Amino acid sequence: MRPASGIPCMLMRGGTSKGAYFLAADLPDDADERADLMLRVMGSPDPTQIDGLGGAHPLTSKVAIISPSTEPGIDIDYLFLQIAVDSRQVGTTQTCGNLLAGVGPFAVERGLVAPSASEAAVRIRLMNTGDTAIAVFPVQNGLPMYDGDASIDGVPGSAAAIEIEMTGGSRPLLPTGNVSDMVGGHRATLIDNGMPTALVAADELGIVGDESPADLESHSDLAAAVERIRVLAGALMGLGDVSGQTVPKVVLLSPPRLGGAIATRAFIPTRVHTSIGVLMAASVAAGVSIPGAVGESLAVHSDADAILIEHPSGTFPARVSVNTDDLGTWHARSMSLRTARKIFDGTVFPRPHP
Repeated sequence: MRPASGIPCMLMRGGTSKGAYFLAADLPDDADERADLMLRVMGSPDPTQIDGLGGAHPLTSKVAIISPSTEPGIDIDYLFLQIAVDSRQVGTTQTCGNLLAGVGPFAVERGLVAPSASEAAVRIRLMNTGDTAIAVFPVQNGLPMYDGDASIDGVPGSAAAIEIEMTGGSRPLLPTGNVSDMVGGHRATLIDNGMPTALVAADELGIVGDESPADLESHSDLAAAVERIRVLAGALMGLGDVSGQTVPKVVLLSPPRLGGAIATRAFIPTRVHTSIGVLMAASVAAGVSIPGAVGESLAVHSDADAILIEHPSGTFPARVSVNTDDLGTWHARSMSLRTARKIFDGTVFPRPHP
């Protein structure tokens, strides 16, 4: 593989994110060399990412690396890289449930999975976290169908539905074993239903909870308070020093206003999400379903199949079930509907070394 000659790449929208998808075989095996290459592919560090594929926002500066799995019962291994926009950081401590929506279609496009006549069911191992997922989507003539009637808030138009069922790995749903903890003087529920997340009531930080992402990002004191909670939560969750990482996420909760179950504003970790990530939504939904957790008393509970998570662009229907085992430990399973679209398939030429 000679990067100067270009690298096979597919740019895809997955859920409410966009990223570059690669076969692992087309990239360096060495993690540091691979990270340097992906920074140059995406155009980082540069706040505009003008010299690469990145879109100058964390939601559009993502990479999915795909390979056939050697794990029994699994088809595909998926490694996610969060490429920082204006620094040389490449995050591997979290996964991305939005780009996950494109993993199955990409695997079929690249011939790694042979679908049935009308449907593909791709079993995926999320290498960053150890979780597993099954993505089910329609196919035609052996290739994914991208056109369809499914729509998700935060994405214009409609596309083919992709059903994703997530099952947890070996990590506990509540990493500290507590329904809530005091973190930096604020009550927080520390939860990991696919994404390490700290749930905090919005009014604890002096906001209403319906502010726009731009408004929230303009308050430096709020950003400092959120980052303090995030770093302290990371230590409590067993993640170590997370000051240079992208997890855990902090999600501020408030009463719903759009007919949903709970309103959210998610920090990722410094920018505010224009909607909400799939696995953040799954973590929020699981959290507000646990008696005594932060947000449980703010949420409007119903017998509906999905918990509607309100976010700046609309609502996200999170289908989550929680239960306790004989030892009183909480567990969760989640199902989500996403869409994805192939934007281009070709060769990307990384920025040369300075």
